[in-house]
Amino acid sequence: MDEALRARILEVADRLYYTMGIQAVGMDLLRAEAGVSLKRLYQLFGSKEAIVEEVLRARHGMWTALVEDAVAGGGDARHRLLAIYDMLARWFDQDDFRGCVFINSFGELGATAPRIAEIVREHKASFQARLAELVADAGAPASLAPQLAILAEGAQTTAAIAGTTEAAGHARAAAEVLIDVALSARAVADGGYSADRGSRAVSVRGEG
Repeated sequence: MDEALRARILEVADRLYYTMGIQAVGMDLLRAEAGVSLKRLYQLFGSKEAIVEEVLRARHGMWTALVEDAVAGGGDARHRLLAIYDMLARWFDQDDFRGCVFINSFGELGATAPRIAEIVREHKASFQARLAELVADAGAPASLAPQLAILAEGAQTTAAIAGTTEAAGHARAAAEVLIDVALSARAVADGGYSADRGSRAVSVRGEG
């Protein structure tokens, strides 16, 4: 019973926080929308910050699933990296898209709620670590991963502000250039590049 009630409250909190902002949603509004007493709300969670933390943890799981679904579509590592930007385009096109909940939460609470800031940083670090794995699979330099992460993060913020999906396409095009340049540079350094490392084969020939 408690678990079902907690899940309902977190679902309502997620919707309200994402559409209105965390600071704009007081416990009274959350109580009313969830259909529970204020006393019961505090019994279950203890504080508003605890609710925010659980909402962010759930969102982390959702984001991770979206990324994994995108990269599971097949193809080589280069295509799996680019598939993340295709996923962003689909997400940006949803009617309820309001930007990245982690960026939004950090903007509201990062300076005053250290635990919230920590959760946001952990989430972003996790995404970059997953990109690093894909970059390694492609045989590209490790420095490519943070560059691709910045493109994804910037696309989310830009899409939220502009209200269009175009940022995903721009980020994908830039990512494609960065990936191909990185792979070509590695091919030059290695004297050739093997397709079985997960990238397109690149041949390097000297001119004589």
